Amino acid sequence: MNDVTFAPRSTLAAELLPHALEPSDDGAHDLAHLQRVWHNVRTLHAEEGGDLEVLLAATLLHDCVAVEKNSPLRAQASRLAAEKASAVLAGMNWPGEKISKVVHAIEAHSFSASITPLTLEAKLLQDADRLDSLGMLGVARTFYVAGRMGSALYDPEDPEAQRRDYDDKRFCLDHFQTKLLHLAEGFQTATGQRLAQIRHQRLKGFMEQFKEEIGIV
Repeated sequence: MNDVTFAPRSTLAAELLPHALEPSDDGAHDLAHLQRVWHNVRTLHAEEGGDLEVLLAATLLHDCVAVEKNSPLRAQASRLAAEKASAVLAGMNWPGEKISKVVHAIEAHSFSASITPLTLEAKLLQDADRLDSLGMLGVARTFYVAGRMGSALYDPEDPEAQRRDYDDKRFCLDHFQTKLLHLAEGFQTATGQRLAQIRHQRLKGFMEQFKEEIGIV
């Protein structure tokens, strides 16, 4: 793994990267995802502040336990990752206060966990991770995950779910309505809110073009 993209804490990144990812073929939660989240963290940190060491540890370890989207353990994924992160950092002799900050940030980053972030670092990680689910990256990751899970692109009989309930396990397009188009409402920081609105508009633009191309006017 390459730690260059985790500057200016590359030395710490080199220590943490071996613990960051479990063996998995999930391309939506891989090294590239960690790099993008760190880029988002750095962008947010430049305006919002925060402990960069805590932020890097939380970024690199927030997906350190692999749980598939369709697993019954999905809602517990962030807690499991936080427990593993705590053990890793304790083994590196981190002070308890900093470990606690990392643990809380990891637990609170997850959409499915529904935990309110209480610290600046937790708010920044949550915003940074959710930015990667918006915009064109959000589109790409959504269709990628749908393909892995065996979902159809959309319901050909009722693409907009006017006569049925949304079912994003069966139809990829439904996921925009059940989750993606609501993400921008919950950003924690002013910088995150601004960036989220830009990516939210890109999502909406994609949706309109997609519907046009499948014959919905």
